[in-house]
Amino acid sequence: MSKELINYLSEYITRERKELFEKVLNSRTRYLTVVLEDIYQPQNASAVLRSCDCFGIQDVHIIENKNRFQVNPNVTLGSTKWLNLHHYRDQKQNTLDCIHQLRESGYRIVATSPHANDTNLEDFDLEKGKTALIFGTELTGISEIVENNADEFLKIPMFGFTESFNISVSAAIILHHLNLRLRQSDIDYLFTEVEKDEIHLAWLRKTIKSSALIEKKFYRDKKSAL
Repeated sequence: MSKELINYLSEYITRERKELFEKVLNSRTRYLTVVLEDIYQPQNASAVLRSCDCFGIQDVHIIENKNRFQVNPNVTLGSTKWLNLHHYRDQKQNTLDCIHQLRESGYRIVATSPHANDTNLEDFDLEKGKTALIFGTELTGISEIVENNADEFLKIPMFGFTESFNISVSAAIILHHLNLRLRQSDIDYLFTEVEKDEIHLAWLRKTIKSSALIEKKFYRDKKSAL
């Protein structure tokens, strides 16, 4: 039924938008996902979301302990419309809740930090399985909870006096590098057909004005044809 509905709703968008949807869906991945822990600067948060969309990352997990996550639309340029944002804000331990849910979904938890014993970005093993990359707060980095529960630690090699990049720059560098390696590998990282249909339908609903009414007409016509 979802295929039929997708085809029906696709008649309400331009041919160019149809082709763009298909192109992007064929490059989208959940093999990598991004976790943002307590980011408080809207510009940084928004820049990371924009990078995720640009690099084909579908899901972003947002932990809100002390800081409410805010988006700057002038930075995201509409990218949030195409992403799945998962918020963790209602538990006593939101960070642990997020980590547990990701583990249950088959992700290994990889904390990004500049510590001496972390794995360098170019040495990171992508073939070990799906990866959730956790980025910490602007000032203090990852929390102690992340540090104590991470499966691995990842760092960008630094050659200057400054210890680390801005979080949005770090995310962009890491995603660019891992995304490039992923797409050059033999790893099965792309959406399944079921995932394609799920996201395709969601994008159509967000794109088409009065999509709910059009969808009702689809089911009404379908019922009367029986």
